[in-house]
Amino acid sequence: MLGIIVNVLAVALGGVAGALCGHRLPEHLKLGLNLIFGVCAMGMGISSIILMENMPAVILAIILGTSVGLLIHLGDRITASGTMLQNVLEKHGSVGDSFDISLFVTAIVLFCSSGTGIYGSLDAGMTGNITILLSKSILDFFTAMIFACNLGFATSVIAVPQLLIFSLLFILAKLIYPMTTPVMINDFKACGGFILLATGLRIARIKEFPVADMIPAMILVMPLSAFWVKTIVPLL
Repeated sequence: MLGIIVNVLAVALGGVAGALCGHRLPEHLKLGLNLIFGVCAMGMGISSIILMENMPAVILAIILGTSVGLLIHLGDRITASGTMLQNVLEKHGSVGDSFDISLFVTAIVLFCSSGTGIYGSLDAGMTGNITILLSKSILDFFTAMIFACNLGFATSVIAVPQLLIFSLLFILAKLIYPMTTPVMINDFKACGGFILLATGLRIARIKEFPVADMIPAMILVMPLSAFWVKTIVPLL
């Protein structure tokens, strides 16, 4: 759990630091750093995508997963949850009327459901290796600072669902591990890379991809990868 704790603390402390010092940073610096963090997220996504071993299975998982997310309005549900949290924070005077709910949802998806974080939690639970989570924590600390310049202390609150999600994945990892293969893991990371790429484009405000609606793809990709290897590849 050490890697998860470090990652959660990075988001919480980064959010506090950004909320306290964000008003001292010039606007052009905030904008420039947002673009840089968007590029970093895209770079992390690309580095994961190149690990892909079964492109048709990964692409199918993304299409089907996103379709499921759109059909069940997953993005809207997450936005509604973010709005509820916003209302709670408003009652305590933590956010103002200019609170950017779209940016808040982007931050939730980035910190709680990135392919790197999900895979890092699974890897830590399966093998005890926390390198991925520690590397992610460095980026998350500074990313949280930038988000907090606009979102204030609300950024730190994201550490709570992040702790719950990553801890659950950590606990379930031992159950998942016997059913996975290195090929499935690589395709899983590649799928997360596509979501990170879309997230980076959203952070940089280039294109508002339905990032939250893409999350179900992470559930579908490993079964589809296994099906492709066992059923389709022998026929080719």
